Amino acid sequence: MLRTIITVLFVFIFLILSIPVWGLLLIVGLFDKHTKDVVSYKIVAWAFGIVAFLAGVKYEVYGYDKIPADKSVLFIGNHHSYFDVVLGYHICPAVTGFLAKQEIGKIPLLRTWMKMNYCLFLTRTDPRTDLKLMLKAQDYIKEGISMFVFPEGTRSKDGQMGEFHDASFRMSLKTGAPIIPVVFTNTRSIFEAQAPRIKKSHVIVTFMDPIYPENLEAEDKKHIGQYVKSLMQDQADIDAKKVF
Repeated sequence: MLRTIITVLFVFIFLILSIPVWGLLLIVGLFDKHTKDVVSYKIVAWAFGIVAFLAGVKYEVYGYDKIPADKSVLFIGNHHSYFDVVLGYHICPAVTGFLAKQEIGKIPLLRTWMKMNYCLFLTRTDPRTDLKLMLKAQDYIKEGISMFVFPEGTRSKDGQMGEFHDASFRMSLKTGAPIIPVVFTNTRSIFEAQAPRIKKSHVIVTFMDPIYPENLEAEDKKHIGQYVKSLMQDQADIDAKKVF
């Protein structure tokens, strides 16, 4: 339980002490928006790296070289744990906005940091509002900001991948941005498997080959959620054998 207390305490202290940084970043953004975006993202990525360290997460990352360096992309991740967001934020190499559920957007201070880093909070109950947010995410991609979405819509309750909703892939279909599947293996063992206690765990994160929608067969594009899920499931089965 001590590990859990220390991890939560760090998050609280970081959120409080980082408040003055918001003002500095806003000032920097008036003169250099790109620098503001990069610095803001790196601060949160660093903080989430500390969270992973304090939580005792030993993680291996594969496939960094699969991520195009010259364009924004749509990261598609399977969702087993809150730590999928923590690790995803920490290891994505460039400024990336996350589509998260509305409940996370209600957390004071954290909400400000996430909004500053192009995160959007889906209601999942108001289709009109969520459509506007998806269109905004498409605009971010066109502006060069990568986006990260969990197409299952919620965390898995049993460690198995749920249905991938096709709507999550429209940002790629509409913008032409390549899809980068991101497979998280064993993240559920960090917290959800024995909540509220955080447990030291070994995790594998794999960035898979880019998928370009325009190159897909008509049937695969029509059922793109199922197509991408099947590829990710195959990779998850491989990675599961590496976990100790």
